[in-house]
Amino acid sequence: MKPSLLVLIPLKDASRAALETAFEVVHAADATQRSAAIAAHGKTIRAVLTNGTTGLSATEIDQMPQLEFVSALGAGYENLALDHARERGIVLVNGSGTNADCVADHAFALLLAVVRDVPQLDQDTRKGAWRDTLPMRPNVSGKRLGLVGLGNIGEKVARRGAGFDMEIGYHNRKPREGSPLRYFDSVEGLAQWCDFLVIATPGGAGTRHLIGKAVLEALGADGFLVNVSRGSVVDTAALADALTAGAIAGAGLDVYEGEPHPPEALLTLRNVVLTPHVGGRSPEAITASIDNFLANAQRHFAGEPVLTPI
Repeated sequence: MKPSLLVLIPLKDASRAALETAFEVVHAADATQRSAAIAAHGKTIRAVLTNGTTGLSATEIDQMPQLEFVSALGAGYENLALDHARERGIVLVNGSGTNADCVADHAFALLLAVVRDVPQLDQDTRKGAWRDTLPMRPNVSGKRLGLVGLGNIGEKVARRGAGFDMEIGYHNRKPREGSPLRYFDSVEGLAQWCDFLVIATPGGAGTRHLIGKAVLEALGADGFLVNVSRGSVVDTAALADALTAGAIAGAGLDVYEGEPHPPEALLTLRNVVLTPHVGGRSPEAITASIDNFLANAQRHFAGEPVLTPI
């Protein structure tokens, strides 16, 4: 008999079909379905598939006495009750690395779009404007790229930056052993040094509003910010003030506080490019994430070590 799996996130038909080859699947992708599904099936659920934003609470874990395996589909896991799960002996995994190329691609798309003003130039062109009436925009190539977080995604952003002949620095809690990139022991110091600051750090309480007024002032009037991590990392009010006052030149955001609702304070600003948390979403990335989940699950239920433990 296949083990029961509770899926707490929306999935396309192909992903559902892949999961159903290995599990008896219960789908509950919204809050109402979630409560009902746990009430009805909680006693038999042995595995849960969620993501960092959706998470899994301690109360929900307690309603599933047979639960032994929990996976976040992507790299993030900030809203999983990790300590409580570990106390129960539940195996925890994530999709580390499975969508890193996609997120890094999107980070550069946002960077290019906001620095070169692509969305606004598109609108101006449709209205009949010609280049002589529009301000020139700076190069992306040859600048200084600062990375907040040098994990799988940060390293791939760095590789793309190298292709643009950029000088690259980064901030982590500690230096990455063997990395040739320049290390900064503070985000503020990194921001003061770089032209473009790309946020690729995990979310959660430890990084909430890591990017605030002081960091934005350090980035400066010619600096650009890109966030492809979690909306909570950037103080939205401080960012809106900085963009309005010209304290920084622009921002490209795939994530923002209050998701899924767009940030009202930023919607009227010309120097912002917004996308709806799609940085890690592509057919290739989702397939890789589902395959990684299934490989981890197969190993766990066969009594073997998992591939990407949290």
